[in-house]
Amino acid sequence: MNIAVIFAGGSGLRMHTKSRPKQFLELNGKPIIIYTLELFDNHPRVDAIVVSCIEPWIPFLEKQLRKFEINKVVAVVPGGATGQDSIYNGLCAAERWVRERPAGSNDTSSVNVLIHDGVRPLITGETITDNINKVEACGSCITCVPATETFIVKQEDGSLEIPSRAASLIARAPQTFRLDDILTAHRQALKEGRHDFIDSCTMMSHYGHKLGTIIGPMENIKITTPTDFFVLRAMVKVHEDQQIFGI
Repeated sequence: MNIAVIFAGGSGLRMHTKSRPKQFLELNGKPIIIYTLELFDNHPRVDAIVVSCIEPWIPFLEKQLRKFEINKVVAVVPGGATGQDSIYNGLCAAERWVRERPAGSNDTSSVNVLIHDGVRPLITGETITDNINKVEACGSCITCVPATETFIVKQEDGSLEIPSRAASLIARAPQTFRLDDILTAHRQALKEGRHDFIDSCTMMSHYGHKLGTIIGPMENIKITTPTDFFVLRAMVKVHEDQQIFGI
């Protein structure tokens, strides 16, 4: 079983929007998060979707789910104080949903979770398929893109380390794991009082898990700033033109 856990708990301060969080900004009359959810809702190998949402906006999201006929969402839960906390809330909801299913289909050990940011709407069905295939093969999958610029890592002593660009990847999303594995890591972090893991692959690496990777599309950006929104608008226009002209 494959469950998408979409976290959309942020308020979007870097977007400088006062009226609504970034995940609910509209493009062509459709919120960004709906573009994201449609990709998982339409994928034949995704069985269910859980959304972790900024709490005051849950009623609005539920209305949008009905309006745009997003049918695989089985739970919408409040987000947390950090991205890590929002993801954990979504994972716990996924676990509850599985365990409440009829006997024979309520074993969490066979469940994969695709953790994805609600403001990354530019992935593809192929990326979702590649994540599922990879997690089935090796237990985890981190969607990456090649590094196209040089990284400089500042050391504690002030010196600089420059990793080889050829050996460097940039982690994006989805990040996919066995549900039991990622929940175990989250619960260990909670015991240690850790709420500062920047993403799931950082947490899993910290706790000793070997991570598999796939290469995803370069346009799989996170819509965080006004510039990102303009890129999204351009890419949606390109995709619409491709459909119209059969490219």
